[in-house]
Amino acid sequence: MTPKLFSELGLSAEVLKAIDKLGFEQASPIQAEAIPVLMAGHDAVGQSMTGSGKTAAFGIPAVEKVNPADRSVQVLILCPTRELAVQVSEEIHKIAFFKRGIHALPIYGGQSYERQFLGLRQGAQIVIGTPGRVMDHMRRGTLRLDTVKMVILDEADVMLNMGFRDDIELILKSVPKERQTVFFSATMPKPIRDLIETHAREPKAVRIEQKAMTVPTVEQVYYEVDRRYKVELLTRLIDIHDLKLGIIFCNTKRMVDDLVEHLNAQGYSADRLHGDMSQMMRDRVMQKFRKSGLEFLVATDVAARGIDVDDVEVVFNYDLPYDGEDYVHRIGRTGRKGREGRAISFASGREVFQIRNIERYTNMRIHRGKPPTAGEVEEARNNAFLDKLRSTLKGGEYKRQDHLIERLLEEGHATTDIMSALMHHMQGAEGVPAAKAPTTREDEPREQYRDRPGFDRPDRAARRDDRAPKDFGPRREERWEDRRSDRRPGAQQDAGPERRVERRDAPASVRPPARFPERRVEARPSAPVSSAGAGAVKSTVVRSVPPAAAAPVPAAPEAAEGSTDAVKPKRRSTGATEQIRLWMNIGELDGVNSTDVTSTISGATGLPAKVVGTIDIRDRHLFLDVASEFANGIISKLNRSEIKGKRLKVKVA
Repeated sequence: MTPKLFSELGLSAEVLKAIDKLGFEQASPIQAEAIPVLMAGHDAVGQSMTGSGKTAAFGIPAVEKVNPADRSVQVLILCPTRELAVQVSEEIHKIAFFKRGIHALPIYGGQSYERQFLGLRQGAQIVIGTPGRVMDHMRRGTLRLDTVKMVILDEADVMLNMGFRDDIELILKSVPKERQTVFFSATMPKPIRDLIETHAREPKAVRIEQKAMTVPTVEQVYYEVDRRYKVELLTRLIDIHDLKLGIIFCNTKRMVDDLVEHLNAQGYSADRLHGDMSQMMRDRVMQKFRKSGLEFLVATDVAARGIDVDDVEVVFNYDLPYDGEDYVHRIGRTGRKGREGRAISFASGREVFQIRNIERYTNMRIHRGKPPTAGEVEEARNNAFLDKLRSTLKGGEYKRQDHLIERLLEEGHATTDIMSALMHHMQGAEGVPAAKAPTTREDEPREQYRDRPGFDRPDRAARRDDRAPKDFGPRREERWEDRRSDRRPGAQQDAGPERRVERRDAPASVRPPARFPERRVEARPSAPVSSAGAGAVKSTVVRSVPPAAAAPVPAAPEAAEGSTDAVKPKRRSTGATEQIRLWMNIGELDGVNSTDVTSTISGATGLPAKVVGTIDIRDRHLFLDVASEFANGIISKLNRSEIKGKRLKVKVA
């Protein structure tokens, strides 16, 4: 069809001025078709894809038909969710900006009744609400519909799917029969057609013919991935595409909560949106997301209806939707108003057949993607870092440090070494891990399984997973091995110089103290623990506190090495600072020492070294005490960092 300008649609000067202020000149196809029909007073049925501009298609005629001198309700717009009602209300306010005397009021559940009562008493001519709250005001007598000229049902198919049919029927029977009735929907199932036949008078069909029901500017792809590896694939895709603003859809509220915790623990900024949240919490999350205060919004289908954020780069279907309609609504959150977007879906096992059903429903091909390897993600991070450096160099907006560079050159350092060291610190400070050092032969199996998490073949992945070493914290054997031999009275074991278990019935003069006899070494990393300790594992313990605070404190007999209190995670208090113990997947066999740990924490978080307390380095992992107020920040930053070329995993012990 031929594109039309808004100036060709017979609109008032005030509305044209508001449209011009919004930056629009040419009407979208649905707007060019629907506005003349609605301005002529006909009932209409509009069908177009999500994000095509249908809010303005019915909002502009609604504003034009309102009489500013009449303070009664003249236009009623029904929406399925609170978020969509707020979005439509904001759009109406923008369109009516230069029309004096026109007031629009959103009414929905979860908002204060007093505010809605006040708005209705002041004379709102356009009411935008959810069916439940509209019915509530009708029963209270605070909302009268006998003067309504136009009724608009936005996302009608969604309202029926949510069980609002009886409410809609009752509302439509309560408005005058001479009103103008408008239905807008992305899909037209039989219940919608039945409703139209009952309540519309010779409606005009406004349908934008297209080959596909989804937005053509959205790149659609799916990955076949086992459920166990979805989080890892999600983070790899975020990193390799450098995604900054996206929505992740899950099918259950529990899955939403779990995924938000996983993302935040790995250093991404994410928050949730689902039906169990109060309206105040949902409003706060949406406001933060609109202002790009969040990177990712994890949501369920119902809660995400009506999300209208123009710059959403990607929509992830972490769980595949149950039907094609939900898929259309989901991916309509990106690629809005002609912008480009991405829609990425995860499928496992038989869910691949569901992808085929969605393709048939949308009449559009969804391409299968190849999961990126860890090396490709690393290369993408390095390229992004280099691009940032290039832009800084080209812009010239940096302070020259020639005198410092000359001092390093005079000391005999090569220019390439200086640059490498600087880039190492810059990458660590920005949370971008430095390039991995070549792994040893001992590390090859672990790296192999980290880089090939079994995305394409779940059956092979399961077999590999049985052989692959996992970093889920201290192994059960390690946690209990130190106390196993002490359970039999009189048992004695000599494990050589690295492990010695003393008899419990030994004389008091030769029996070690009741607590683990860790020797506290001040400012001397890699000091071994004395082998005389009962059940002590070879480790390195360093405490970055004054010597007076490091003196061993005699413990009560019940706190001996056989006590479970010795391994129970707990908060500790060092002087006036409460500390919490963290576990890290790197140890003495990886060549790490206490200096590496403290410098990595300082470089990644910018915190002083005094926030770190005891560091207990074991063979393959370590424990460290940190100030509890900084624990969450340290976990988030370290989970995106490396030590000795090994990617860190950190959690509360």
